[in-house]
Amino acid sequence: MATLRIALAQVNTTVGDLAGNAEVIVEWTRRAAARQAQIVLFPEMSLTGYPVEDLALRASFVEASIATLRESAERLQAEGLGQVAVVAGYLDRRTDLVPRTGLPAGAPLDAAAVLHGGRVVITSAKHHLPNYGVFDEARYFVPGNTLPVFRMPVSGGESIDVAVAICEDLWQDGGPVAVTRRAGASLLVVPNASPYERGKDDVRLELCARRARQAGAALAYCNLIGGQDELVFDGDSILVSATGELLARGPQFEEALIVADLELPNAGEVSPETSVGPVDAEDGTVITIQRVTLPDISGRSGVGGGGAGGGGAGGGGAVAGAGAGVVMETAAGEEEHGPFWPRLDDIAEVYAALVLGVRDYVRKNGFRSVVLGLSGGIDSALTATIAADAIGPENVHVILMPSHWSSDHSVTDAEDLVQRQGLHAVTVPIQAITDAFRSELGDDFPAVGLPAENLQSRVRGVINMAVSNNGGHLVLTTGNKSELACGYSTLYGDSAGGYGPIKDVLKTLVWELSRWRNDHAERTGATVPIPPNSITKPPSAELAPGQLDTDSLPPYEVLDALLDDYVEKDMGSAELIAVGHDPELVARVIRLVDLAEYKRRQYPPGPKISIKNFGRDRRLPITNRWRETFTG
Repeated sequence: MATLRIALAQVNTTVGDLAGNAEVIVEWTRRAAARQAQIVLFPEMSLTGYPVEDLALRASFVEASIATLRESAERLQAEGLGQVAVVAGYLDRRTDLVPRTGLPAGAPLDAAAVLHGGRVVITSAKHHLPNYGVFDEARYFVPGNTLPVFRMPVSGGESIDVAVAICEDLWQDGGPVAVTRRAGASLLVVPNASPYERGKDDVRLELCARRARQAGAALAYCNLIGGQDELVFDGDSILVSATGELLARGPQFEEALIVADLELPNAGEVSPETSVGPVDAEDGTVITIQRVTLPDISGRSGVGGGGAGGGGAGGGGAVAGAGAGVVMETAAGEEEHGPFWPRLDDIAEVYAALVLGVRDYVRKNGFRSVVLGLSGGIDSALTATIAADAIGPENVHVILMPSHWSSDHSVTDAEDLVQRQGLHAVTVPIQAITDAFRSELGDDFPAVGLPAENLQSRVRGVINMAVSNNGGHLVLTTGNKSELACGYSTLYGDSAGGYGPIKDVLKTLVWELSRWRNDHAERTGATVPIPPNSITKPPSAELAPGQLDTDSLPPYEVLDALLDDYVEKDMGSAELIAVGHDPELVARVIRLVDLAEYKRRQYPPGPKISIKNFGRDRRLPITNRWRETFTG
């Protein structure tokens, strides 16, 4: 057995920022080297950011990615980091394919490379290209067909064979992972960009354990963190032994370096079956095992002592020292010992995803502040709270826009939230503005009814955008998933904005998140951020006398259960009725959801937290005469 020190760098990169992402790779390699790591693993496409979408089809971007990768290898060497084997994702291309219809322009590759000694020593590309849910990789990439194995020298003249696979290759049967055992590798490292959805962490852990057992190798799964438009990546990097035992697990929604000592089998003599050449992956594909031996340029005798810590060795890829061999370092340089970062519960996890999504959308798009309309209701209250947690209350601007129909408690609840959180607030009554519009529209324009209600919402949208233009703020919309599903929003009114923090949050979950956030504040001795009355009062748009949401929609507890089955589970009308939903309500809600597709297409992006969000996941035609057939 030989001891290897590995570092998993779950970092936050930005799509298209090649120079900035290269700096991240160098900086976190420097941190790993300071802890005497011999291998540092970065996430999928860490050099380019993920997903690059149609940038993959732009030749200039592919060329810049390849050039930056080489420059990064040279820089690592120049800065005294060449002895560390760096596994990083980037965008490459195949040059042996003849252009043809149906092939992505330039034959791009979702690739990974090993950088060592100032050189790019071996590369590979993702074999399985996901084309479901939020993924559309068959549009952007051509598949790879190799399993790279690099022999890493360690102390005492020993060495370890390390194989590399990329994200989806772990999730699907066959391909590179299927031949890892035959390649004789004792460690499989997997760069990932796996987006967050509720409940996905348990699926990942089971997957990693199963694939490790299949490969007969310890497995290091390093996942991206950060927000990219609608996607949120949660980190949650995992290290398991060859028997599937969990050895270490990183934090969620936070950059971190996870450093661990592994006891692994020495690299043996390569048998003819595992020599360089094609190997049948048992799923009809042929994978070529490619090998390279890294020179020993470490200049040191071992990995014991400081850094991650030494300790007794377990067998089959166990972490040394029963936990003493694992250290986690955050972006701020804080250090945690022990193999498992504390897990977030379900609602805390969702809230963290929303905060990270907002923070990165604001930061990565060059904004410093946000603005939103604050009504005193629960949706705008939660949106303002998420924003304050994401970028600081000093950067959150809210506008109170009471009308003739606004209740006294709406104004006082909004003012209460402003005081609790220390937000910037301004009050702009809209009645005189609305009356001026109505006057110019003529006597035929109604004072009540849907046109008058929508006019109020659109006046508020104009005010939000005016304040945004004047102050350079990003406008946040406050609509929730239940409302968007049923079209309970106004185009160019409450839907006007740049980002929708709770776009993928059903109304019942809005209440859960709000209660959780207040309970969290109480537990930590902080000021409760959301006025309790905003949580407990009946929801209303307050665009007409005595208006309640239940005037137009069924109770949210009933509606959300139906929406979950129709939108996220894709049940048809017969299935919905069979599982117990009221037939009349099924017909009504399906009609509302289907007719509102044109509105949702014009709604801004927002962080995805569910299995199926409106946007990247669910894409239906606007012009569509298909209607479900209902049977009683």
